[in-house]
Amino acid sequence: MASVTEAQIRDALRAVPAPDGGGDIVARGMVTGLVLKNGNVGFSIEVDPREGPKLEPLRKAAEKAVEQLPGVLSVTAVLTAHRGGGAAAPQPHSHDHGHDHGHTHNHPQGAPQQRSAPGRTPVAGIQHIIAVASGKGGVGKSTTAVNLALGLSGLGLKVGLLDADIYGPSIPRLLGISGKPDTTPEKKLNPMQKFGLKVMSMGFVVAEDTPMIWRGPMVMSAITQLLREVDWGPLDVLVCDLPPGTGDAQLTMAQSVPLSGAVIVSTPQDIALIDARKGLNMFRKVDVPVLGIVENMSYFTCPHCGGRSDIFAHGGARAEADKMQTPFLGEIPLDIQIRETSDAGTPIVAKQPDSPHSAAYRAVAEQVWRQLNDQPLRPAPRIVIQ
Repeated sequence: MASVTEAQIRDALRAVPAPDGGGDIVARGMVTGLVLKNGNVGFSIEVDPREGPKLEPLRKAAEKAVEQLPGVLSVTAVLTAHRGGGAAAPQPHSHDHGHDHGHTHNHPQGAPQQRSAPGRTPVAGIQHIIAVASGKGGVGKSTTAVNLALGLSGLGLKVGLLDADIYGPSIPRLLGISGKPDTTPEKKLNPMQKFGLKVMSMGFVVAEDTPMIWRGPMVMSAITQLLREVDWGPLDVLVCDLPPGTGDAQLTMAQSVPLSGAVIVSTPQDIALIDARKGLNMFRKVDVPVLGIVENMSYFTCPHCGGRSDIFAHGGARAEADKMQTPFLGEIPLDIQIRETSDAGTPIVAKQPDSPHSAAYRAVAEQVWRQLNDQPLRPAPRIVIQ
């Protein structure tokens, strides 16, 4: 297959007229941040923020123009706002994907729905959206998000998992999913599916080793599209694995969709708790309820002698939860089985559902659901990997 060049991509984009009819988007300098890696193409289109919601056809036309080039494997175009400090978000689709795909779960009556606020538009078909966040990297946030989603699914809920870490998507590897999603007749992406979860990640769109050299507005627009241009169908809960920190991705989620709550993941040591506190306070400042704190890598039990070691200290997250007056959701140990199952793409809640570690994740899921909805649910059949 012939390899495509940046010059060919720009030539193809010259066929896309500017929205005001004055030349094409390349000649007008609207195409920026072009990234090309092994046939995977990414770029942004800078538009007036006031016109952003009307220009979704422009974005799709640009993607289509590049997709037709020989050697192009995937194209991701995003709308960015060159004035006004924010991304131009696509308009949500108005039709409701409320059909059931063979799952017979009835939503409890009177359940709290997605929180509404100015600028926060609900995502059709999703009852609750929760964020899993951390103040810093390396605390096991993504592993926690995956096993939390599986724990919620084990309660009989229809669950989706969105990997919103644009720079470092890890959900495809943690779930052992490869390939690219197909599209619906309405031109939405179909989420990938594994272990009963509906899953979407930037890792399905670009190659694993492709660096996402994107500015903040491009990341914001990409997250918005992963939320609103995916046919999630009816979901009780969409779990969003956010990147670490308190930057553009977190603000995009908090300010553009009505989050039902956030789960903060931290290790017990002081340096991690300082950053966890920042993340917790950020969600509170943007009126997103914090569902609680999870202490990951809480302790280590030697598989040979059974002795316990508090490698990263212990109890710090519980103490921080008490100090911040937020629920403490539980302790997850530092254990080789959790690491091995995650690396293998078979998370421990799916691989070893009867293990004490899976029970710890399920206990977190039960507390999260209890805060979202007090109605008990009938447990669904477990998915077990032999």
